[in-house]
Amino acid sequence: MPKTRGQGLARLALLVGIVSLVLLAVTGPGYRSGWLSLGTALRQLFAWGSYGGIAATILALAGLAWGRGTPRRTAAIALVFGLTSLFFPLRFQQAASAVPPIHDITTDIVTPPQYVEVAALRRDLKTPNGLDLPHETINQQVAAYPEIQPLFLAAPPADAYQQALALVRARGWEVVAEDAAGRRIEATATTFWFRFKDDVALRVSALPDGTSRVDMRSVSRIGRSDIGTNARRIREFLADLGR
Repeated sequence: MPKTRGQGLARLALLVGIVSLVLLAVTGPGYRSGWLSLGTALRQLFAWGSYGGIAATILALAGLAWGRGTPRRTAAIALVFGLTSLFFPLRFQQAASAVPPIHDITTDIVTPPQYVEVAALRRDLKTPNGLDLPHETINQQVAAYPEIQPLFLAAPPADAYQQALALVRARGWEVVAEDAAGRRIEATATTFWFRFKDDVALRVSALPDGTSRVDMRSVSRIGRSDIGTNARRIREFLADLGR
């Protein structure tokens, strides 16, 4: 009887674990293809995937306790599936709770880089997020991301601009506008899983000693919180540019 019970628990755990992983796996492709709304992908499938992960983990542990031989091996595989189904939603939730719910980050909070072509593009697309930078967002950015600062380069402004443009292209971002005379770049970056579009503005300023200051801004088109994506994008881009 214990062997039969262990076998049943192991099989059920494996089934629940597989279904949970499938639910999580379709969130990105489902949203990108238009089959799922963002709310359905994040609030429903992510939630059910995590609940299934919990159930699969519990069932797998029970299967390990009751099973012998093959059922025990099945339960071990189911445990891996269950824990994996828990890992991604928990990591997502942890990342979201660790940062403020903002989506507009800039190195210059006084005179942030402005969007021209991107602004027109966003109006045409009727993107949910605007390009105004509220004082509350600035205050939250300063508190959460004090390291987001301008980059100062020893290179002349024209050279710094070309270096920044080359790095934008190397990143695979879509260049929306490039203005060598004004040393201004506008581009669109696309996130990996959900393929969210975030718009980037870069500005290279000349300093009195002939060196350069680089300012950057990154704004999401959709979503109240970017889960830290825009700050990370600026941090990594300027770090690479400064090397």
